[in-house]
Amino acid sequence: MSFDRMDERITYDDVKEYERLFTLAPSFLLERFARKNSNLVLRFKSAVQSYMDNLTDEQRNKLNVVLNSPVEDLQAIMHEAYLKTGIKQYRVLANPNYRQFIDDNFDELRKML
Repeated sequence: MSFDRMDERITYDDVKEYERLFTLAPSFLLERFARKNSNLVLRFKSAVQSYMDNLTDEQRNKLNVVLNSPVEDLQAIMHEAYLKTGIKQYRVLANPNYRQFIDDNFDELRKML
């Protein structure tokens, strides 16, 4: 999939490519952060900035697509990923109760770009 245009959509295949990133934090810990609406981007700012500084142009474009996608669409993809893999972190991120958690962390990422 090409991400040259901002109207591109993220799919399950894109998520699968970055599965390791979604599973870095144990699911119970991710859920605790989501429940408290913690700003993980600020909490791990130096690590996030270092990661972002090393993105390729294609990865940066893909990140922009994610950051500009409706959270509902992303949560639907997380739900699909959970159904296909059983990975609990996807279930946490698909939970509509944690939409604000995703919005707030995306806002922080946008500020860093």
